Amino acid sequence: MKTSLQWERRAALTVLPIAVSIAVSITLALASMGCKSRKVKVQAADTGFPRMASAVSMGDPRADTQLVAGLYDVEAGSWRWSAKQFTVVLLPPSGSAQRGAKLELRLTVPPVVIEKLTAISLSATANGSALPPETYTRTGEYVYTRDVPAGALTGDSVRIVFQLDKVMPPSGGDIRELGIIVSSAGLESK
Repeated sequence: MKTSLQWERRAALTVLPIAVSIAVSITLALASMGCKSRKVKVQAADTGFPRMASAVSMGDPRADTQLVAGLYDVEAGSWRWSAKQFTVVLLPPSGSAQRGAKLELRLTVPPVVIEKLTAISLSATANGSALPPETYTRTGEYVYTRDVPAGALTGDSVRIVFQLDKVMPPSGGDIRELGIIVSSAGLESK
């Protein structure tokens, strides 16, 4: 006759392999999921392209890939002079393809621009949709704010082309045409 201790040992020997098998299966499943996650992260990091943003600060070196044309090197660690035409590519904010978005360009019109040009007008297009111009007749800090229609925000990126009506021509040792000082550009959901 078998004692209860013998039955417990036999049950343990039968159940133990099943429990170990289940534990190993769960561990392998979790490990493989973890490997996939790490693999995705490594692949994203290996692309060499920083993640696109809906807003960029001109002093942030990560923004360089989104500043397509017409913005000069960073000055004072936070702003850039613009040319007559300058282009920024931004990520459309979540839900903007349905509701539209608000474009904000933070800028400064320096005294030298008003002294030489008297006034300067800024306009923009967002993926080809024209946005109304604004004219500046005084020096100071401004925010060019415009509604961007939902139809201009349906892709993976929004190409915003800014245009000034006039700029200061190159002079002295500076070969750049100079328009306004830009500190940031961004799109916000409505």
